[in-house]
Amino acid sequence: MLSRRGLLAVLAWAWLSSATGPAVAQVVAPERALTDPRLVAAGQELFRRHCAVCHGWNAEGTVADWATPGADGKMPPPPLDGSAHAWHHPKSGLMLTIRQGTQSIGGNMPAFRGKLNDAQISAIVDYLISLWPEEVYQAWLQRGGYR
Repeated sequence: MLSRRGLLAVLAWAWLSSATGPAVAQVVAPERALTDPRLVAAGQELFRRHCAVCHGWNAEGTVADWATPGADGKMPPPPLDGSAHAWHHPKSGLMLTIRQGTQSIGGNMPAFRGKLNDAQISAIVDYLISLWPEEVYQAWLQRGGYR
């Protein structure tokens, strides 16, 4: 019998599989604690469809000086591969940023509420976490990353 968490993971996987199509089959990163490789693969597909235009195909960023405001006074999209500051935030905070965007606080990132559901947003964050070097991942865990 599946635990509640297991059942939710299976249901999320089934939904994400139908939403992202055959590209979900490719697993792109090593498994991390509490991270399902199937959800990571689904997250990669969703990231590339919705986020890569600003954050880079592999979340490496698209602007060399991402920590300096642009001509519009707003911060450019940072890399999300562990080389910038995203790992300083718990998963719940990363999901909130994706859901609400940053435009209401002076940034450029659009809100994805209504475009992506929580299971999809969670899968995107799992994909990003899977990209982080082990030392960054461990530091994130120590900061309470899965809160």
